[in-house]
Amino acid sequence: MVGVGAVIVENGRALLVRRGTEPLKGEWSIPGGVVELGETLRQAAVREAKEETGLEVEAGEALEFVDRIMRDPQHKVQYHYVLVDFLCRRISGEAQSGADASELRWITPEELDGFPIADSAAVVVRKGFERAAQNQTARSSS
Repeated sequence: MVGVGAVIVENGRALLVRRGTEPLKGEWSIPGGVVELGETLRQAAVREAKEETGLEVEAGEALEFVDRIMRDPQHKVQYHYVLVDFLCRRISGEAQSGADASELRWITPEELDGFPIADSAAVVVRKGFERAAQNQTARSSS
């Protein structure tokens, strides 16, 4: 399945969601989900961000392409996602959990260390922090 993630970075913080449904129910993650038929990757990231966080976002550059393969206790593949994570910026709205998210949390880069999130997702969030800072510096100097 093809999925997307919306790495929403604002004011030095990234927005994470606690999954409210399977797969990964109860775990912290990047807002996102499966691409629907006829939808572009960026459209899917925008839709998923709205559904899970209540925010209207603009999906910018692709940060990462990831294979996420989840297996059951017998090592049989349960899910295989090909994920494209986008750096996103808020256009409007107030963050509130919805659809597949049971909780939201804005975190800083320092809070990410030790935060209960998959290592692969933490790598992408760190990359989002770096790119957002680079973009901010470029905007400030122009």
